Amino acid sequence: MCKRKSSKDFPGVNFTLKELADTFTGRHEAASSETEKGKKSLTVLCSKHEEEPKLFCKDEDRAVCPVCDPSLHQSHKLVPIEQEVADLKKQLKSDLKSLQDKRDEYEEVEKTYNEMIQHSKKQLLFTEKQIRAEFNKLHQFLKEEEESRLAALREEEEQKGKTVSREWKRIQEQISSLTDSISTVREDLQKHNVSFLSSYGSTQARARAQSSLSEPQPLSGALIDVAQHLGNLSFRVWEKMKEKVQLSPVILDPNTAHARLYLSDDLTTVRCGDTHQQLPDNPERHGRCPTVLGSEGFSSGKHSWEVEVGDHPDWNIGLTKQSVDRKGELFASPEYGIWCLRHHQGKYTNGVGVSVTVKKSLQRIRVQLDCDGGEVSFYDAEDMNHLHTHRDTFTEKLFPYFSVGSSGDAETTEIRISDVSLVF
Repeated sequence: MCKRKSSKDFPGVNFTLKELADTFTGRHEAASSETEKGKKSLTVLCSKHEEEPKLFCKDEDRAVCPVCDPSLHQSHKLVPIEQEVADLKKQLKSDLKSLQDKRDEYEEVEKTYNEMIQHSKKQLLFTEKQIRAEFNKLHQFLKEEEESRLAALREEEEQKGKTVSREWKRIQEQISSLTDSISTVREDLQKHNVSFLSSYGSTQARARAQSSLSEPQPLSGALIDVAQHLGNLSFRVWEKMKEKVQLSPVILDPNTAHARLYLSDDLTTVRCGDTHQQLPDNPERHGRCPTVLGSEGFSSGKHSWEVEVGDHPDWNIGLTKQSVDRKGELFASPEYGIWCLRHHQGKYTNGVGVSVTVKKSLQRIRVQLDCDGGEVSFYDAEDMNHLHTHRDTFTEKLFPYFSVGSSGDAETTEIRISDVSLVF
């Protein structure tokens, strides 16, 4: 408002301003009223005596008026209301702590999911790169094989072409010679008497000599051996390709690997590093022990594979049940669902502390699983000397198990699953 004095003695009423002022006044009074009601609602008073409850009945679970209610609660358990409130707040604080702990658990899982999403993107890029690299090798092999076979085809065509050309030239020379002889004979037949007799002998001798030549025959095998080039072409290329590829009976599962374990790109080699990788704590991953599992489990039949350990000083090799504890501390023994051969501090044991006798230091180990027979056996793969056999009843799927410690000063820094030969 301008606050300037009006020139009129009785200025007209500004109804717009009046309505605005009345509205503001009404809101202010309503707000004050609500505030008073709120203050009153904070204090609960007895409707008869206007007294604030000072006791709490545990039996009826309600506040009690100190004037009118005690007579009604003589046989009940009464406590000061402050004590009850303190006890209830203590309980509620405990509930609050439980809620906060539960939220922390969910936030931890949320964090894991975020890590899994980011890690999956890295896995996508890495796996795409590896797939392309493998197919590039195959494409290169096929390209070289195609060029080699086309070159062989052209070489055969060139060699046989030279042979046919050489024979064709010889035939042409014989045809020319025979044509000359025919012309000579015809000329002699046109001669008379003494002239005929003088050339008859030589002409006849030449004619008879050429007539006695062997019958000309086309060369056999002068054409390109199309069947040799095209017969079972795909199979023969594939058969040759198998010499270029490797087959591993066990593929390591990177999603189960402890953060200190580093796997090779082809997932057949593992080593223990000095630092932890940034990996998501997914349920499959081993979080306590430096362990990695095979990607394929077995529940029936017989299976075997070999592991190259060299002079690595610290490893466990064998099988584990699918439900093995992957986050807590465990021991490599059948009691924990692990059937293995252990090498630690220069000693070989069966995982339960029993020494395993070896003729010499093990370089390569053969693992044999008989699911139906309930046996896990270990052999020195170099001479097939039997080392140890675990006998048990397997009630769930078993997975190849590898636990690798630090290599220290050893020459062998990693353990590797041996390839197998392809037999068809």
